[in-house]
This record gives sequence, C-alpha cells and structure tokens, in this order.
Amino acid sequence: MSEPVVYQNALDLNSTLGEYRLEAVLGVGGFGITYLAQDSNLEKRVAIKEYLPGDLAVRALDGSVVPVSTDHRSDYQWGLDAFIQEARTLARFSHPHIVRVNRYFEANGTGYMVMDYEDGESLNQLLKRAPFPAEPDLRLILLPLLDGLAAVHAEKFLHRDIKPSNIFLRANGSPVLLDFGAARPTGGATRALTAIVTPGYAPPEQYGTDGKQGPWSDIYAMGGVLFRAVTNTNPPEAVSRMQNDTAGAALTAAAGRYSAPLLHAIEWALKLQAELRPQSIAEWKEAIEAQAAATGSPVTAVLPLDTAAAATVAPTTVRQPVTRTVRDARDVGAAWRRIGWGVALGVGALFLLIWYRQAPESPRAAPAQSLPSPPTQQPASPQTLP
Repeated sequence: MSEPVVYQNALDLNSTLGEYRLEAVLGVGGFGITYLAQDSNLEKRVAIKEYLPGDLAVRALDGSVVPVSTDHRSDYQWGLDAFIQEARTLARFSHPHIVRVNRYFEANGTGYMVMDYEDGESLNQLLKRAPFPAEPDLRLILLPLLDGLAAVHAEKFLHRDIKPSNIFLRANGSPVLLDFGAARPTGGATRALTAIVTPGYAPPEQYGTDGKQGPWSDIYAMGGVLFRAVTNTNPPEAVSRMQNDTAGAALTAAAGRYSAPLLHAIEWALKLQAELRPQSIAEWKEAIEAQAAATGSPVTAVLPLDTAAAATVAPTTVRQPVTRTVRDARDVGAAWRRIGWGVALGVGALFLLIWYRQAPESPRAAPAQSLPSPPTQQPASPQTLP
C-alpha cells in the first residue's frame, strides 16, 4: 500500500479548525492550500481554502502562518487583504456556475474561506482521459460558464486566471468556475505581486501592470480553454506568438473534427490585440449561439465523468509570478531556476510591450460568418495522457 502524500506547509490531517476537521489536501497552489474537511455542526463535507503564499510565508511549528522575513510582511498582508476581498466577491454571487463561498474566518495568522464541496473532476482531468470532446458537449460546458462569467463582469470584476484546471465539472456534467485568487476590479489599482500569468491562457495585456484589462482579457483565456479542447495541446504563450504564431495552424488542423464557425470563434477570442477581440461576453456568446444555430449543432447529453477520479474539487494550481524574485532558503537550486524563468518572462514581456505599442490601429474584427459544418467526428475512445 502506498504512503499518503505529505504536503509541505499543510496543516496536519485530522486536526481541527473550529468546527471543521481536516480530512485531506485537495490541492496546493501559489497562494494557498485547499483542504477537504468535515463540518461537525452540519455533518457535511466542505472545501476550505487557506491563504499561504509559498513565496512569502511559511508554516511555523505552532501551526501559524508567518512571513518568511520582515521584508515580506507588507506583501503578505496585502495578499491577505486581497484574499479577504476574493471571499467577499464570491460570497455576493449566487450563481450555479460560480464557486460559492459560504463563510470566511481568520485563524493561525491567516485567512480561510469555506466553500461548497461537490463530487466531480476538473476539465483538465476530463481532457486528459477523453481528448477531443464532441462539439455539442463543448458548447454544453462553454455556454453556462459564459453566463457565470458575465455575472462576474457585471459586478466589475475580472477572473484573470481561467484555464482547464480552474473549471470544475460536477458529477452531473454541469460546469463551475473556480479559483478567483487572481480576480481584481476592472480598472482597479495593480501591484507587482498581481502580475501573474498562466502561459498560454494569459492575454498580452496581463503580462505587465500597465496593460488595460477588461472582459476581453477573460475572453482570451476562455478562447485558450477551447483551443486546448479542440487541439489536445496547450495554446502557445502570447509572448512566443509575437515571434512565431502557430495558433492558426493548430486550429486549421482541427478543421476535420470541429466546425469552421467554432474554430473562427476561438480564433477571434485569441486575437493578440485586445481591440480585435470580442469586447463583452454577450458579444462573443451571441456569435457562438448564432453559429450553433446555423450549423445545426445541438446541445446534447452531458459528458461522462470518470467515477474513479470523481470525488475531488479541482485542485488549486500554481500561478507563475512574473515580477518577483523567489526566495526559498530550503532549495536554492529551485530558486535560481524560477529566477531564470522570471527573467525570460520579463524579456518576453518587454518584446510584447514594444510590439503592443507599435501595432497599427485597425478596425476590430467582426465575428466569423456562419459556414456549413463539416461532418462531426465522434470523440476518440477515452485514454489517459502521461
């Protein structure tokens, strides 16, 4: 029998946080740890997210969370305030396709948010075991998520970290958007700590603190999610696309399996210049629904879930800070590697900024016209990728 996985900095399992008994670690990310817990009062399982940014804080022997040095105290406190804001933001939503926060509390020198726990799997897990989902099933996932994202944008917030691992599929197949740790008010003040990107899913304007972000930024990321689904590969990073854009060729290769209107909608969302993308969820969704009607693509049964994998909330995944130097006294080698990545991203961001400012103004592209749909090929037999 294999030994249980031990996560550095995680609280001891079977320990308690107030009325909650910790049962398992669901995920570890750049800003915190998510636990599966049992609510002893209500006798139900919940997911608890703990604020513990690995670059800024460590777990002390008494279980408390402390900054790694006095130099990091200000950034740690700023991040904790942002974590509280995330909880408040999510608590105001009562939407079936946005993760619901039921409670926030502070203990151990940090913050915790209590969320609903549901059986299912992440979209990332599903795409690994069953690549190339059928187009109607993709729409079944996409359109409800767009409704949820529109509700977020209506409150003047952006998600800023949409990717397959942050999309959770319940056991009945309905999707829910997770992990609003990078969410910020539109037009709000930024800070170096918040220049966080997931390569391939982050739009160009998100690589710096002076890029104008808006609904079109989340639309780019959602386009990246669809790109991953229809090509079975991660989308190329925005910086690399400036030098050699392979996204169009990859979408062309998917033409035999997916309709031209869907592929054009993905291409529209992935425009490098923000003004050439759809400017709102409503605009993009209207085009997608019109294309579905024109091609006769019905919304059918939900995607089957892997019963072996279905029992976990999608784990929080590590984000990549692009403006910070990582200090990790316990692993100097890892720190230098991460610094190298930061320098590479910084250089790429500089090239991106130069291009972005020199790019000529042009009218924003109109959505693709509906075209006859090629024969839709059924998804490949489920398989597991390494």
